Amino acid sequence: MDGLKGRLKQSLQLRLSVALSVAILLVATLSGAFSYLTAYDEALDLQDNSLHQVAALYMRQGLAFRYPDTAHADDEETRIVIQYLADGQSVGHADDSQLPLPIPGAVADGLSTVVVGNEPFRVLVRTDAAGRRFAVVQEIDSRNRDARKSAWRALLPFAILFPILLLVVANLIRELFRPVSTLAAMLDTRDDQDLRPIDEHLLATEIRPFVQAINRLLGRVSRTLDAQKRFVADAAHELRTPLTALSLQAEGLEHEAMSARAQAQMVMLRRGIGRSRKLIEQLLALASAQLADATSGSVSLHETCRLVLEDLLPLAEQKQLDIGLEGDDAQLPMQEVELRTVIKNLVDNAIRHAPEGGHVDLQATQSAEGIMLCVLDDGPGISPQDWERVFDPFYRGNEQVGEGSGLGLSIVRTIVQRSGGEVTVGYADDAKRLGWRVCLRWRVAVV
Repeated sequence: MDGLKGRLKQSLQLRLSVALSVAILLVATLSGAFSYLTAYDEALDLQDNSLHQVAALYMRQGLAFRYPDTAHADDEETRIVIQYLADGQSVGHADDSQLPLPIPGAVADGLSTVVVGNEPFRVLVRTDAAGRRFAVVQEIDSRNRDARKSAWRALLPFAILFPILLLVVANLIRELFRPVSTLAAMLDTRDDQDLRPIDEHLLATEIRPFVQAINRLLGRVSRTLDAQKRFVADAAHELRTPLTALSLQAEGLEHEAMSARAQAQMVMLRRGIGRSRKLIEQLLALASAQLADATSGSVSLHETCRLVLEDLLPLAEQKQLDIGLEGDDAQLPMQEVELRTVIKNLVDNAIRHAPEGGHVDLQATQSAEGIMLCVLDDGPGISPQDWERVFDPFYRGNEQVGEGSGLGLSIVRTIVQRSGGEVTVGYADDAKRLGWRVCLRWRVAVV
């Protein structure tokens, strides 16, 4: 019961269904009771009319009465007795199964109820042309049974229509709330960056103010996020110039005579400046990916991969990595600069985590479901509980390898999702739970 009360408090659809069901039940009960009583009374009136018709038939035809000498079984459902009242005064029994019936002679003309032999009878008393009083009699119990059967038959349509009406109402309520369910499903499938207003034209007037308030909230959130993204981009741009100046000054100091300790500190300074410059570049790339609008275009997957591999080949040669591309070429709905940024971040990440003499593979496949590009390395990999967190900005896991800033996969997912794709990660070797694999998938038609 508590569960039902809780659901009633939380579900408008359930409350409406229960309220309408109760209202229908009350109306059906009242209507059924009225119909039952009306049908019952009409059945009794019809039986009284039958007594009048029998009396009229006797008076018109002048029928003679004949009483059997012994009692015999009659059909109580159709049993109607006609006799003279005087005949009932001379009988010496009180049995309602023997004729003539011992009906009192003092019964008034017209319809009345008389007890004969401890059984109630409906009696119609009339006077014929000869002045003799006669009675048309029918047992009350049989009349009532017939009336009840007729009344129950009048309730049969209510018994059939009531559950049908409940089903119709329940289905109608579901259909009325379907646009809300469709809207909720649409919002669940939206991208994190998709803050477009919700289309309110297909919704009921009562729900539109709520949706309009959500649209205004989405607008405020969108403006706030845009301001934050622009701040990041402006800050990164402003930091680029002083870092470049520091890098040039550090290069100038390398040619000056200094102690071994100073030279070691200078090397550490150069590395710190390099990491900072790379962080600034990735911040600018992330801000650019978040602020840019989705643009139409087409770019060759193989050609872009080849250009990226040429740029990063010196890094791979330093670690003596076996790096290559396999699979068929495909055209992706992206700008070339975006795809190069995505692939460069993935390959650079794979090179940094692959062991000396390891492998980095780029696998391009296309099928009826779309186009997929996977970048794999044979590094240590990442535990499954961190697979979703790797997309968080600045997250680098427990083992921070190399000079990464933790923005690469954030940039990759932002660009890929904006182009209509999706990013999945996992082990390169699922059986051994080793290595790292990042797969990009676009559900586009393959030409």
